[in-house]
Amino acid sequence: MGLTKNLFLFFLLHLVFLLHSADSKCQKSFPCGNFTLQFPYFRMEPDCGLLMVDECESENPKIQLGGIWYDFLEWISENKILIRDPIRQAHLSDECLFLRVGDLFLPKSPSISFSVTPNLTLFICDDQPDNEQVRNHFRDYYNKSCGVFTAYYRNPGSGVPSRIPQGCRLSHLPMNPNKNSSELLEMLTAEFTVEWNISESCNECHHGGGQCLTNTLNGFECKKERSRLTLILVTTLSGVGFFLVVCVLVTYIIWQRKKIISRGYLLSRNLSSDPSSKSDIEGGSLYFGIPIFSCAELEEATNNFDSSKELGDGGFGTVYYGKLRDGREVAIKRLYEHNYRRVQQFMNEIKILTSLRHPNLVSLYGCTSRRSRELLLVYEYIPNGTVGDHLHGDRAKEAPLTWPVRMSIAIETASALAYLHKSDIIHRDVKSNNILLDSNFCVKVADFGLSRLFPNDVTHISTAPQGTPGYVDPEYHQCYQLTDKSDVYSFGVVLIELISSMPAVDISRHRHEINLANLAVNRIQRCAFDELIDPSLGYETDAEVMRMTTSVAELAFRCLQLEKDMRPSMDEVLSFLQDIQAGEDGKFEETEMDNHSSTVTRKIPPSPETEDVVLLKNKAFQSSPNTVTDVWASSSSTATSSIG
Repeated sequence: MGLTKNLFLFFLLHLVFLLHSADSKCQKSFPCGNFTLQFPYFRMEPDCGLLMVDECESENPKIQLGGIWYDFLEWISENKILIRDPIRQAHLSDECLFLRVGDLFLPKSPSISFSVTPNLTLFICDDQPDNEQVRNHFRDYYNKSCGVFTAYYRNPGSGVPSRIPQGCRLSHLPMNPNKNSSELLEMLTAEFTVEWNISESCNECHHGGGQCLTNTLNGFECKKERSRLTLILVTTLSGVGFFLVVCVLVTYIIWQRKKIISRGYLLSRNLSSDPSSKSDIEGGSLYFGIPIFSCAELEEATNNFDSSKELGDGGFGTVYYGKLRDGREVAIKRLYEHNYRRVQQFMNEIKILTSLRHPNLVSLYGCTSRRSRELLLVYEYIPNGTVGDHLHGDRAKEAPLTWPVRMSIAIETASALAYLHKSDIIHRDVKSNNILLDSNFCVKVADFGLSRLFPNDVTHISTAPQGTPGYVDPEYHQCYQLTDKSDVYSFGVVLIELISSMPAVDISRHRHEINLANLAVNRIQRCAFDELIDPSLGYETDAEVMRMTTSVAELAFRCLQLEKDMRPSMDEVLSFLQDIQAGEDGKFEETEMDNHSSTVTRKIPPSPETEDVVLLKNKAFQSSPNTVTDVWASSSSTATSSIG
């Protein structure tokens, strides 16, 4: 009876604790740098806020706005902060490079709005031979010429003209309030004040215990889960009648187990003195079914992470070549930091790679413990570098990839991504530098640190945008809604790289074409395939290459559509690529377009071996806003990227 009374008392105390903590999932405030922050800021739990911060242990924490990380310099008031843009800071010595970075991109959300003060209004105009009219229009303005464009501006408060000349666009950039000068370089700044305001709907949702979300129509949505307090009370009341029976059973079981425990104690004492029984800090020599390596063993394999053994350098870590004691050649990823976010990415990549088996996915050999002093991942060594390096890096100069090899790369990569999507996994960082090639030029897709498990009973996941500029799905970037079609968009950029040999982002190109996706869509809409496709592939001399590269360009165009529902699935993409390679007269699935009443079917051009072959440059297509091999009269549905 004494034991039953003690268990009942423990049960009541535990119930009081649960009731007290039922509604305390999110911290009301938390320290970050020299500041104490609260909602809408959050650090680890996306459900607890709207503005993500990180590196709070340092004196210079970071804040993420629109998928871009800024330096968090000063907390001015409850809804006003001073931040710094590291990219603009690096270009402050050159006005033209500063202007090429583009407008400030702050996220658009029905839950929260942003404003930047002060800002300078400029008019960016393309330089054209007959732009005398533009110069006359802005004759009372200061100007700065940057070669392909000229920036016109004047002191704030002078008003904005009611008409903006053709070929010009309005731009707002952060301005230094302490400089009274007409020199553009002195007026611009990388440090600026951001003021945010939470919508009334989001405020009510948050205070009511809900989460502010954006729905598929870019409207506000409040997600409220069933009260934890209610769940605890229901569970408790339903279990009270069962509790006494459980207490009696527990008493009996404890009595029966006493002798077993005594014998187990003697046995464990003997085992603890045996060196062969020592386990890893994780509780065993395996973690998710893969071996755990010691830091010392991997330091030995890489000659203490010698810089001469570096294979690559990414956003989250450096990859080194190593040789294990058993003679295996490996690639070892050394994550930059050992904080909460890196541990999550570390465990995420392990969980995903250990659950997958596909010939075109890189194999994970092992890792260190997540509690060890270094976070290290051990992969199979892929000796032939990345696709990006072969297309527009150092290896491209030695021996450019032939078209048949590029076609195989596209098919094998699509096969790997289709397999991931069938396994309910979104890669989230598809790019040519994450596609490795072995000695036979077979594909191995790598880097799953950002990947997400995608439950099959939801249409999207709301999460802060992450990925690589030039590859990020614009809809994901603007609406924070991640779907498998986000990978499709990124793969569309890779397809364009394969046919053009151009990098996804190149700041030396015209400002409208810094993003390869923008450049490609423009050329495809104008049927200017010869300006897009790498001539060294034989586009102008080999009819089969012309057919295949043009078909791949059309497929890439579909992948780059702004609206995710207009893009094909990875299964469809794989099927299209296989048809193109086989020279079959395959066709795209019929697709209902949201903004058109008609249904469109687009056939892949036939192989030159067939009798009805017609070169696309000379073929007249019926005008249609859904056919990419004809010049469009309107760009209303142009697929562009907002990531610079």
